[in-house]
Amino acid sequence: MNGTTRRMKRLFDKTSGNSLILALDHGANEGMIDGLGAIPSILKDLTSSEVQGVILNKGLARHFSAIIPEDINLIIQMNAGTRHGSPSYNKNIVCSIQEALRLGADAVSVHVNIGNELEDRMLVDLGEITDEAHQLGIPVLATVFARGSQIVNEHDSSLVAHCIRIGAELGPDIVAVPYPDNGEAFRKAVAASPVPVLVTGGPLGQTIEGAINNTLRGLESGCKGCCIGRNIFQTKNPIESMEKFAKVIHKKETITDT
Repeated sequence: MNGTTRRMKRLFDKTSGNSLILALDHGANEGMIDGLGAIPSILKDLTSSEVQGVILNKGLARHFSAIIPEDINLIIQMNAGTRHGSPSYNKNIVCSIQEALRLGADAVSVHVNIGNELEDRMLVDLGEITDEAHQLGIPVLATVFARGSQIVNEHDSSLVAHCIRIGAELGPDIVAVPYPDNGEAFRKAVAASPVPVLVTGGPLGQTIEGAINNTLRGLESGCKGCCIGRNIFQTKNPIESMEKFAKVIHKKETITDT
């Protein structure tokens, strides 16, 4: 068993076989949005029975990694862009594998947007990061969206299926994609993927119950968990929200409006 395989096992709950990844890397892209100030208190209250990993940009990892419980995986986000950029869907490498390891990373994360004039460079970045990470035994989570000048609906089932296939074809160990409008092509792509598929939080503005429902439908389609951010850290009680997602992901409980 090599290092990548050993670390991958830690990213999934031993009992359920699923993973809840908490994404707290939004600040670089969005700026000072609601909820980011609560990050330290959220990290202190995490438990490994609920969350298997936390995604942070390198700056927050340097300041806050010490307060993350030791049995929860630290995942360093390797690339970034801002919503003010032209184009806003561009992502550039901002961290090296060596720096991620110095910060204590157990895995790394790369965001790729396809369907635009920059997808070739983002795909190259994914390939190079994956190669370097695997040489050092580090798993790679790829979040892949169909987003850009050529995309009309990023939740189109065939496009999301293509995003899954990129994760299968280009070497990352986990791929995270949005839950699509139509599930049939999605289910086929999940079933054909040799790497675990996670669903992301879903479109902005939906209720937490809507996001949880997307997660449950993803699990029913064969996904192995969820990579979620806003629908936890922007809620009134982030820990309670996280516990709701954990019940769905690890116990497959149905959550209703309260």
